[in-house]
Amino acid sequence: MQYLISVIHDEAALASPEEDAAIDVFNERLQAEGNWVFAGGLAFPEAATVIDNRGGRGLITDGPFLESKEYLAGFWVIEAPDLDVALKLAADGSKACNRKVEVRPFQ
Repeated sequence: MQYLISVIHDEAALASPEEDAAIDVFNERLQAEGNWVFAGGLAFPEAATVIDNRGGRGLITDGPFLESKEYLAGFWVIEAPDLDVALKLAADGSKACNRKVEVRPFQ
């Protein structure tokens, strides 16, 4: 089963060199153990553009869809046999990036 691990951040600073190194080690481990699907870091929320085309309105707005102190800083998509394994990997990812994470299964 695949899971999304969302990295939640609440500061304007990027990862430190030490955090980047720990993330690289974690990513290598995910790949070596067959859990890796995809991962990426995201630009700051100010770089976002929201498009709402419900009902053909075609409304385009600069900035995040939600003003909040916390924001999505990056993510991993992993393959895990069950939620327990996904949660363990997410805990290791949280430690590596020094951020809170949220785990959600894909439907």
